[in-house]
Amino acid sequence: MGGQKSMFLRLVADSFGRRPRHKLLTGAALALGMGVATAALSVSLDVGDRLAKEFRSLGANLLVTPQADSLPLEIGGVDYRPVNAGAYLPEADLPKLKTIFWHNNIIGFAPILEVPVNTSILPKTVSNAFVPSLSTTLIGTWSQHSIWTPDLQTRFVTGIEKTNPWWSVGGRWFSEGADECVIGTNYARKTGRQIGDAILVQDGDRGQILQVSGILSTGGPEDDAIVVPIAVVQKISSKQGEYRRLYVSALTKPEDDFGRRDPKTMNAADLERWSCSPYVSSIAYSIKQVLPGADVRVIRRVAEGEGQILTRVRMLLWLVTGAALLAAALAVGASAAASVIERRTEIGLMKALGAGSGTVGFLLAAEQLLLAFVGGGIGYALGIVLARLLGERIFGAAPEPSLIVFLVIVALAIGVTLLGSAIPLRRASRYEPAPILRGE
Repeated sequence: MGGQKSMFLRLVADSFGRRPRHKLLTGAALALGMGVATAALSVSLDVGDRLAKEFRSLGANLLVTPQADSLPLEIGGVDYRPVNAGAYLPEADLPKLKTIFWHNNIIGFAPILEVPVNTSILPKTVSNAFVPSLSTTLIGTWSQHSIWTPDLQTRFVTGIEKTNPWWSVGGRWFSEGADECVIGTNYARKTGRQIGDAILVQDGDRGQILQVSGILSTGGPEDDAIVVPIAVVQKISSKQGEYRRLYVSALTKPEDDFGRRDPKTMNAADLERWSCSPYVSSIAYSIKQVLPGADVRVIRRVAEGEGQILTRVRMLLWLVTGAALLAAALAVGASAAASVIERRTEIGLMKALGAGSGTVGFLLAAEQLLLAFVGGGIGYALGIVLARLLGERIFGAAPEPSLIVFLVIVALAIGVTLLGSAIPLRRASRYEPAPILRGE
């Protein structure tokens, strides 16, 4: 038995070393196909996390408001509930957000409290009185706010810069705990205020002098407002320790049909599976559990936009992978067919000497499998280089080599090789030796 195995291996090795042109073409086709497949799979496995982080530049994807506000009024996925009237939520509960199951997915959150105020511009010279007041909105929030988890083990820095990264400030953001503010570009243009000037804000008989630290540009209503530390608005509006709404930015995966299901209709097994998947709705559900009296809504325009883009990118990568595998299979098939035709006499002689159809087919298949291992290994190495180039150019970071991807690529190389050479090998196993040896 050992001698037969040794003879078989010697035949495979000897046959593999002959006809280098066919072997080179087949190996090159496999290597290129597996290289594209490796790059696509590596990027596809990594693209979810990369794009999720990139999507956070779109802003927060969750909005928390008091549950006692009003009845929901949603038309076409857009919520038209008022945001300026109703109940308030305690700021002291916000550290609990870093205790939920998906706490690592929450990369930022910022409370908002607004109050209408009158503003007076403090003169630059004592000889002038205050200029006429201008009504605007005073928006309180966090800029670089440090919080500690309830167990006092983890410090987390968050603020409006993480939930609304498109907000651009000329100068600098206000310092937490300081009597400073940033003013919108429209407000600055109307009042002629600049960085370093002072502004008096008043709500009834309560007022405070603030120094301008920056000019804010958002392209929204904030350009006409003044943004300050939330403690300032809480003091002026007598809402100490409270906020009106909360923006949360979380890393999520695109929602499928299962992710969109109502958790109230799920059984225990489905609810556990749903809760253990980072859908934006499941993260919202977890947040609602730790913030009593809060209503957590998904900002659908952001969340659905992320999901559509990610799904299309992955579909494109799978299509590219499929096309590369198909091209490799066709190339292997063409090469195998040419090889079988050239070796027709050799195959007839083997059968004449007593080799069965299964032995001949197994011998030819072993050659192809050896070629698949070589081509797959070279293709994996090429694919890793290509994946690093794509990752650095598109996402700014290259995906790391993965053992799983390597095993998948080797399996694909074997599958593509066997699939491509199946018809030529079957034809070779059916050759009759007598007509071949007679030269027919």
